Amino acid sequence: MNTQYKWLLILLIFGIIGCESDDDTPLTEVEVPVTAGNADFSKYVALGNSLTAGFTDGALFVAAQENSLPNILSKQFALAGGGTFTQPLMSDNIGGALLGGTQILAPRLFFNGSGPAPLEATPTTEISASLSGSFNNMGIPGAKSFHLVAPGYGNIAGLGTMPATANPYYVRIASSATSTVLEDAMAQDPTFFSLWIGNNDVLGYALSGGDGTDPITDTAVFTQAYDALVTTLTSQGAKGVVFNIPDVTAIAHFTTVPFKPLDPNNEAFGPLIPALNAQFAGLNQVFDALGVSERKIMFNTQVDSTSAVIVKDESLIDLSAEITGALQMAGVDAGTATITGFLYGQARQANKNDLLVLPSSSIIGQVNTAAVMDLMSTFGLSQEQAGQLAVNGITFPLEDKWVLLPSEQEEIANATTAFNAVIDAAVQQQGLAFVDANGLLDQVSETGIQFDEFLIRGNLVFGGLFSLDGVHPTARGYAFLANSAAQAINETYGSTLSMVKAVDYPTFYSATLP
Repeated sequence: MNTQYKWLLILLIFGIIGCESDDDTPLTEVEVPVTAGNADFSKYVALGNSLTAGFTDGALFVAAQENSLPNILSKQFALAGGGTFTQPLMSDNIGGALLGGTQILAPRLFFNGSGPAPLEATPTTEISASLSGSFNNMGIPGAKSFHLVAPGYGNIAGLGTMPATANPYYVRIASSATSTVLEDAMAQDPTFFSLWIGNNDVLGYALSGGDGTDPITDTAVFTQAYDALVTTLTSQGAKGVVFNIPDVTAIAHFTTVPFKPLDPNNEAFGPLIPALNAQFAGLNQVFDALGVSERKIMFNTQVDSTSAVIVKDESLIDLSAEITGALQMAGVDAGTATITGFLYGQARQANKNDLLVLPSSSIIGQVNTAAVMDLMSTFGLSQEQAGQLAVNGITFPLEDKWVLLPSEQEEIANATTAFNAVIDAAVQQQGLAFVDANGLLDQVSETGIQFDEFLIRGNLVFGGLFSLDGVHPTARGYAFLANSAAQAINETYGSTLSMVKAVDYPTFYSATLP
């Protein structure tokens, strides 16, 4: 059978012309051609970030790249006149990379039977060993919108600056030290493109718990970069498909760790609850007196009821001085009162509106060694005393980097709305095919989406959409997105691209991939 055709079952009524029959209606198969419609897939180039590159399970590796969204699409394009699609494959299925023999990017994660675990292996991909030639997949993990038009983003010298001005993934494939990702894409004279960029413009801020180390991109900067990308990509008549930015706070990275993870049945925590509650009793009285009873801290003793962690909420008025003064008036010694004010001036217990980042699961209930040193040097405490006051989420409020506060979530939502408006305007102006990734993720999060015989959900490990890093899709997730893109292309350009099957794409990669 010619591979340029797909099979559809069409109902034919026996004897519809010239005769009648009581026989059962038979089914037959007829060939329906896969066509490009008004699109030209002969030279397809994909631009974007990790979601375009095929990043999954916390890394980029060969098997994941082979199941990247654009590579899946390219195979469907090939049935409608598409050409060769080349990718800058990593050197192994370990993931991670070296720079001058020193590891700078970590290996991938794997499922160890109970949860995500890092692969204990040494990467073999050397960033300084630049690849020659051009690549259809120009997805650069970590790239923001403006990075795709930034000269020098592939200059290896920029990896050593603080902050870095280059990206190791682009260093590996850049045509020169001064080229831009967009220039290298346009040098291939694309007839069709996909563009999915902007996630990192808000995701970096979210992943850092909104602590300010990775700020949200200014809307004016995003607008200028995105318009430049679309205008240039379409300047020679190329058509394309673009994706908007999903609500990053709805991904598994932010929905997996509960705000009430402290279990009284935990032998390391439960027996301490009476003493902890007694310790916080005086502070709670101060909170009541100051009219901020919502900040009171109390851990549940019931065996069937977990407790919320303590967090530092920088949006709250700092009551450190007031707490210190009130405790001293109540007869507490000055040293203890001062330390209590220092620790809990902006503290409260988490609630359902707070989002804890996935890595927080590994530090909650652990002694914060940096806090121990700070308490010892600032207040002259012994190491034992400091350690008791530095237990993450229990006696020491979780730092901003571990929690997305409601105020920070609002910033992300406002930026996402603004960025998506820019994307929508570009789509309308250029008549591009469009995938509403934002709407799809909302549906996955709320009810799940049926993909053949599988229900794709957003929960970590077994939901089917998100890989073990809680941010990037599984191979099956990428296949689902590729089908969404193909549908959008068919609707916009009159093509008849076929859909891939869910069963052909895994949700886990073995720890022993060759």
